[in-house]
Amino acid sequence: MTPRRLLSFGDALALLGGDPPAVAALDRALGGALNLATGGLSGSVLGMFDARGRVLGLGRDAWQGVGERLGRTDGRVERTRVLEAAHTVIVVLAFFDALESAELPFALDEVSLTRRDQLTVAGGRVTLAAGFTDTVAQVDAPRPAPHLPYEDHIAELHAWYGHLGARVQDFLQGFAVWERLDDTARDTAAHTVRTVVPRLAVEEYEALYARLALEAPEFGFWSGQVEHQATRAELRRALAGLETFLTASATLGRPPVDVAGALSRAHRSALDHRILDAQEAPEGIRMPTLAEAYLDPDFRVRAVDGQGSPADEEWWGRAPVRQDLTAYLAGALTSEGLTAAPLLVLGQPGAGKSVLIRILAARLPSAGFLPVRVALRDVRADDEIQDQIEQAIRDATGERATWPELVRSAGTAVPVVLLDGFDELLQTTGVHQNDFLMRVARFQEREAEQGRPVLAVVTSRTAVADRARYPQGTVALRLEPFRTEHIQLWIHHWNLTNAMNFQAMELPPLTWEAVAPHRVLAGQPLLLTMLALYQAAGNDLRGEDDRPLDEADLYEDLLGSFARREVCKDLRVPDGEVEQRVEEELERLSLVAFAMLNRRRQWVSTAELDEDLAALLGRASTPVSGFRAPLGRAEVALGRFFFVQRAQSIRDGQKLSTYEFLHATFGEYLAVRLAVRLLSGLLAHRPVLSMGGEPLNDDLMFALLSFAPLSSRQMLRFARARVERLPHEERETLARLVVRALGSGSCAPSSRTRRISRDVSASRAGTGSTARIWCCSRCC
Repeated sequence: MTPRRLLSFGDALALLGGDPPAVAALDRALGGALNLATGGLSGSVLGMFDARGRVLGLGRDAWQGVGERLGRTDGRVERTRVLEAAHTVIVVLAFFDALESAELPFALDEVSLTRRDQLTVAGGRVTLAAGFTDTVAQVDAPRPAPHLPYEDHIAELHAWYGHLGARVQDFLQGFAVWERLDDTARDTAAHTVRTVVPRLAVEEYEALYARLALEAPEFGFWSGQVEHQATRAELRRALAGLETFLTASATLGRPPVDVAGALSRAHRSALDHRILDAQEAPEGIRMPTLAEAYLDPDFRVRAVDGQGSPADEEWWGRAPVRQDLTAYLAGALTSEGLTAAPLLVLGQPGAGKSVLIRILAARLPSAGFLPVRVALRDVRADDEIQDQIEQAIRDATGERATWPELVRSAGTAVPVVLLDGFDELLQTTGVHQNDFLMRVARFQEREAEQGRPVLAVVTSRTAVADRARYPQGTVALRLEPFRTEHIQLWIHHWNLTNAMNFQAMELPPLTWEAVAPHRVLAGQPLLLTMLALYQAAGNDLRGEDDRPLDEADLYEDLLGSFARREVCKDLRVPDGEVEQRVEEELERLSLVAFAMLNRRRQWVSTAELDEDLAALLGRASTPVSGFRAPLGRAEVALGRFFFVQRAQSIRDGQKLSTYEFLHATFGEYLAVRLAVRLLSGLLAHRPVLSMGGEPLNDDLMFALLSFAPLSSRQMLRFARARVERLPHEERETLARLVVRALGSGSCAPSSRTRRISRDVSASRAGTGSTARIWCCSRCC
C-alpha cells in the first residue's frame, strides 16, 4: 500500500485560507520546511525559533477561520481535507504556544547560531536538525480515530510531544545560550522542554480541539466526545444532525442523476420491507418493517494489528463494549481512515450484520455520500471489485452504469461501497477468497490515486475471520448480542405492531418475563424474532406450573412448531399424517446436524449434504416442476426454514451454497435428538433365542456416531433431558442394552452397515475409516 501523504503545515494553512504571501514568506524563513522541501537544512530549524511569532499568528488566524472555510466547502472529500488541515494547525499551534509560555532559564530569542555553532551543525548535527524540521513541518502526529478511546489518543499525542521536546533539547545542546547555563539551569531547561512543554501542549491542544468540535460535528464523532444516545428516536436525531451539516455543504442546484437517484430509492425502499417474509409469520400476525424493528446493537471495535485474530474471543477482550454505534459510524465515515482499508463488521449468524448494511445504505445522507450495497452472494465471486459493484448497481436499479461514470455523476458525494457477506465467499469457495480484503484495499488505493476516494465496509461472520488476510489499517467492529434494554424495547415495538392482532386472536402480548429465561437466544435479533413468532403461533414460552421451559423442551417445541407450520402449508397432507411428516422434517434436519458435527464445523455445503443424504437414505430425485431443475435433497431439507442460514456465492456461472443453523445449539439438539431416538429404538429388539445371542441392529447409529463424539457440555445436557423422558423401566432396559453393545466382542458390522459407512466415508473424504473408529469406540 502507498504510504499516507503527510499534510505539511504550509498545506494546512493554505487549505484554511491563509494569506498566500504571508505563508510564502514564512516558508522562505524556514528554508522551505513548510513545503516538504527541507533537504536536511539545519537553518530551517533555527528558522522555526526565529519565525515562531509568525507561526503562532498565522496558525491562530487559520484555525479561528475554520467555520467560515467549512461554509465555503464543496463536497464531503474537500470537507474532510479542511478538517484534517485544521487538526494539523492546532497540533503545531499547541506545541509552539506551550514552548512560548514555558518558563525557561533563557529567552527563545537568544537561540542563534555563532560561528562555532555553524561548524558544529556542519560537523554532524544535520540529522537532528532535519528530524526536528520534518516532524514539525510535516506533522505526522497521532490523529483521533473513531475506533480508539479519546484517552488513548491523548496519551499518544503526549508521547509525540515528548519526542518533539527531546529533539528540541538535542538541538539546543552545544549552542552558546546552552553553554552559558550552569548544571542546575541546564537540568531545569531539559526538564521543562522534555516534560513541562509536552504537558502544556496537550492541555492547549485539548482546549483548541474542544473549540473546533463546536465548529464541526465531525471532531466530536472522531474522538467519541458525544453523548451516548439511549433511544431510537435520539439515534435518528443524531443521523439527522449529520445530514444537516452535510446538506449545508453540498453543491446547491445540482441536477438529479438517474442512476444515483435510482440507487438511493432502492436503498430507502428497504426500510419499508418486513424483517421476514410474511409467509414466515402465523396467520394474522404482522411482521414489523425494517425501520420499525431496527435497533443499534452494542459493539466492540479494534484495529487489526497482527497480534491475534478477530475470530478469537480473547483478542476482543482488550476492546470495551460501546453503545454509540451511530456516533462511531458518523466519525468513521467522515474521517480518512476508511479510504485506505475497509471497516470489517463481524457478528454471529442472526446478529444483524446485513440489516446494519441495509440501514446504512438507506440512511446515509445523499448530500454527502453515495452508498452502493453489494450482496456478495449475488455477484460473481471471481470478478474484480469494480465488476461486482457494477453488477450490484444493475441488480438494484436495472440501469447499466460504469463505476467511474457513477462516481462522476454523483458530484461531490463520497462513494461508500458496502460489501455484505464476505463469509459466504469463504465458506463456499474455501481459501480461494482469503485475499478479498486485500483486493478491496487495492481497489481503494487505485481510486484514491484517480481522485475518487472511496469508503469501504465489509461484513462477515466472526467464526471465519481467521481465514482472511488483512491489509494494513484494517479496523474490525464486532456486533454484540442485545442487552436487556434492547430486548425489552424490541418486545415493546413488537407488541405495538400486533396489539390489535393479539386482541382479535385472544393472544397475550410477549413479555420480558417469558423471554428472560432464554436470554442467550434472545440476544440475537433474528432468534428473538423466532421466539416471538413461536408464541404468536399459540405456544407458551413457559411450561407447567408457569415455570420456564428448559432448553430441551423449548427446542423440541420450537423446532417442531416451525416444522408443523411448513407441513400444514401443503393442503394435500391428510390430518392423520401431519405428525408423521413433522417427524420426518425433524429427522432430515437431524441428519443435516450430523453432517456438520461429523465434519467438525458449523456448516456444510450443498454437495456434501446431498452425498450424505444419498448415502443414508438412498438416492432419490425430486419430481420436476415445470421448467425448474429438480431440487436436491439439501434444498428440500433446508430451504423452508428461516432458522437455517444459507450462504451462497456464484463461481464459474454456478451457485455454490453452504448451510448452517442460526444458533449452533439447534444443530447440537437435533443431533442428540436423533441419537437418543436411535438408541431407544434398540428397545424394540426382541431376540428369537432366549440366550440372546443375536447381534443388535445398530446400523444407522454405527454410521452416524463413528466420526465425532456427542461430548459437548450442552449436548450431554440435551441427552440427559431426552433420556429422562423415557419411563423408568425403559431406561433400565436401555442401559443394559447399551452396556451389552459396548461390551460386545464382535466388531464386525453388517453388510448394510459396511455399505452405509463406506458411502458416508466417501462423502467425508479425509475423515478416516468409519469401521475402524467405531470398532475402537466399542472395544474401549
